[in-house]
Amino acid sequence: MLISTNFNHFILLNQQLMKKKTYTFDEAYKASLDYFSGDELAAKVWVSKYALKDSQGVIYEKTPEDMHWRLAKEIARIEKKYKNPLSEQELFDLFDRFKYIIPQGSPMTGIGNDYQVASLSNCFVIGMDGSADSYGAIIRIDEEQVQLMKRRGGVGHDLSHIRPKGSPVKNSALTSTGLVPFMERYSNSTREVAQDGRRGALMLSVSIEHPDSEDFIDAKLEQGKVTGANISVKIDDEFMEAASAGKTYKQRFPIDSDNPKYEKTIDAQKLWKKIVHNAWKSAEPGVLFWDTIVRESVPDCYADLGFKTVSTNPCGEIPLCTYDSCRLLAINLYSYVVNPFTEDAYFDFELFAKHVQLAQRIMDDIVDLEAEKIDKILEKIDADPETEEVKSTERNLWKKIQRKTLQGRRTGVGITAEGDMLAALGIRYGTDEGNDFSEKVHREVAINAYTSSVKMAKERGAFEIFDAEREKNNPFINRLKEASPQMYEDMVKYGRRNIACLTIAPTGTTSLMSQTTSGIEPVFLPVYTRRRKVNPNDRDVKIDFVDENGDSWEEYIVFHHKFVTWMEANGYSTTKKYTNAEIDELVAKSPYYKATSNDVDWLQKVRMQGRVQKWVDHSISVTINLPNDVSEDLVGELYMEAWKSGCKGCTVYRDGSRSGVLISNGDAETKDKKKAEDCFEMPPVVTSRPIELDADVIKFQNNKEKWIAFIGLLNGRPYEIFTGINDEDDGIMIPKSVTSGKIIKAYDNDGRKHYDFQFQNRRGYKVTIEGLDGKFNPEFWNYAKLISGVLRYGMPIDQVIKLVSGLELDSETINTWKNGVERALKKYLPNETEAKGQKCPVCGQETLVYEEGCLKCRNCGASKC
Repeated sequence: MLISTNFNHFILLNQQLMKKKTYTFDEAYKASLDYFSGDELAAKVWVSKYALKDSQGVIYEKTPEDMHWRLAKEIARIEKKYKNPLSEQELFDLFDRFKYIIPQGSPMTGIGNDYQVASLSNCFVIGMDGSADSYGAIIRIDEEQVQLMKRRGGVGHDLSHIRPKGSPVKNSALTSTGLVPFMERYSNSTREVAQDGRRGALMLSVSIEHPDSEDFIDAKLEQGKVTGANISVKIDDEFMEAASAGKTYKQRFPIDSDNPKYEKTIDAQKLWKKIVHNAWKSAEPGVLFWDTIVRESVPDCYADLGFKTVSTNPCGEIPLCTYDSCRLLAINLYSYVVNPFTEDAYFDFELFAKHVQLAQRIMDDIVDLEAEKIDKILEKIDADPETEEVKSTERNLWKKIQRKTLQGRRTGVGITAEGDMLAALGIRYGTDEGNDFSEKVHREVAINAYTSSVKMAKERGAFEIFDAEREKNNPFINRLKEASPQMYEDMVKYGRRNIACLTIAPTGTTSLMSQTTSGIEPVFLPVYTRRRKVNPNDRDVKIDFVDENGDSWEEYIVFHHKFVTWMEANGYSTTKKYTNAEIDELVAKSPYYKATSNDVDWLQKVRMQGRVQKWVDHSISVTINLPNDVSEDLVGELYMEAWKSGCKGCTVYRDGSRSGVLISNGDAETKDKKKAEDCFEMPPVVTSRPIELDADVIKFQNNKEKWIAFIGLLNGRPYEIFTGINDEDDGIMIPKSVTSGKIIKAYDNDGRKHYDFQFQNRRGYKVTIEGLDGKFNPEFWNYAKLISGVLRYGMPIDQVIKLVSGLELDSETINTWKNGVERALKKYLPNETEAKGQKCPVCGQETLVYEEGCLKCRNCGASKC
């Protein structure tokens, strides 16, 4: 009878769903484009990632307005369980236009979604106690990781429990292989899992106390290793003090044992320099200041009850205990600036306080919705055709997660648009004034989120293990006690609804839809270039770029949305076509000047993170973007300053550093087999040169000699070079106005290959100069082929220049040629904090930037953390 009832309910539900109106992608995109006032990227991101769809890709929502009513309806349903419920209209007004409160990825996609059986949690941490380094335990963690990733979850787990390399084991292997092989296992599992185009995300961590921590730190430098995981090393205060003082440090295993089986004394400064070097070279490992994390952690007051923090989620903003999870939400800070970008601008703290309290309440409602989602996952597992033996692991996993979710009711209230908020108030990001104001805002977030949690404890009940006595010495709680004594008194009396409340997470696609800066980060660039694919046969089409596949692209200038608002507020035309010089002048007059991710004061940004961290009970996802030419010493200084400033973690990204790790071995067959979404990487090896390449013409003078260089470009990046003396007798005579053209590979009647240069003269006629490769001294040509070879195989430009500079040549003429090549190539050195040379795996364009620990595409909105 029960089976029949469930079946009938299933049929009825399907009939109801089938009646819902559906839309084509173009219909939803066109309507959303109007919703976002012509913002193509925001519209494309919303329809692709967040519009309600079934497993066949059928779209059931036309614009974000439909989505926001879906969210409001479901959360209002939960609200009705409690006193003084919020109405659907009140909730919709908070969500509408992404203006105030923005549920993040998984909640936005999953709430009210009856087409998918998925979790609402953005992140999980898993792990096992006891004999957790047995093969059985290691394989179990691998299986649990995959099960979570298939439900949209990002996963973190710690490897400090695995015995060090060479330790005795009770099996035929006799000794342990150490950490690295298991890093690869977990990494490979991540790469195998994809849901709706979403790649799994994994954080692996290890304690600096572990004797194999150096192998862990080095693991990702070996090409092709551990490409499916972020890695972070957990560093304690003792190690930091030893590293700064040049002292020794003792490693042990087990790491938390009073009687370890294995001990090892190391030079702390030497290992510290390796961490810094690797971060400088490849942006990893990130560092987690573990004593700070545990000391400040409110959940760790309940460590003996199962809330001991062991690792973090993939972006590092949520330190978690095993089998706990967290759902995320962002508050749009820009929307609380009244009269933005004017002399009368101010921050509405009264409305902000009210909305932070409502945001915390909504987050608690989402905990209940997650519990319902887990019930559905469990029902799905029970109904699956697999044997009980197969299903038991997944079922037990979700039961543990549901238990921990309801026991602590952890939430992740965060923010976005910090950079725009400061600019709208006329405050420059990265200054003392900016840091002061940011701390003030986040102090209000903390006070009001905890006030709301205390009020809910009075109305709905406290989280089940709340104990004020356990928390009385916690530094974060005591900070709140000093800031709001009455709230603390109420908390002691009534308890608190949520064990922890706050975070600052990456808001990549969320910030695209709210049309603001991302998370706590400054603006990336107030003005930049984007490409759109065009049909070359269309009338009046403008083609700026043709890629290696023959596709045509138009380049167009994009103004950051709030930069446009500043222009409007200050009387500047938003329809005029500006020259580059005029754009530079505009930016210099704006509050975004010297406040971009490229040029903020790095130490000030670290100090800002530390000051904000005092008011965030979890952690903060933030990236310190650095130019390519910074020293390793600076990276070490930033890491050390982060520790001293009270940050819980730190990540640096030196422009171009990832490319050195992800560069191809040159095996074209292997490269072709790699899935495009596996990783963000250097340009692929092109085994066959395209027939045509765009080319730049660079003229220069060394001593009294006139030189010319032709730089063939692939995707805007130097791919080959032809250069030599351009004298009157045998030089290449082209008009001074010609600075670009095409290099064309051609063959004569005898089948011999040659390279021609083609340009368009002032009358619009195409002019071809044949035999470009024969115009210069043959010795120059041989060296040019060498340089072209390393360019074609993806060597970073700065390294190519170093290679050329390091050539030891006897001939004075050749040395002059060498100087000319250096000068020609220096034009292409990166001057922005972009992931240079790396293509977006979704749209294929080199429009990636690195923010908040994630690579993000400015062209299509894709992101990878």
